[in-house]
Amino acid sequence: MGILDKVKNMAGKNKEQSQKLSDAAERQVNQRTGGKYKKQVDSAQQQAEKKLGFGRGGDREQQ
Repeated sequence: MGILDKVKNMAGKNKEQSQKLSDAAERQVNQRTGGKYKKQVDSAQQQAEKKLGFGRGGDREQQ
């Protein structure tokens, strides 16, 4: 089992918590980069969530 499989397994157990952690990571990156790469970070987050199996449909509100 690869690292991605392990992360998928853990994320699948509690999707709400996984989404909260993903959002926190996105906010942290945006804060540290001064929001300079906000669109790229958002896109990367969405792709990662989709790949890990807890993606959200449509646009979501940014905090």
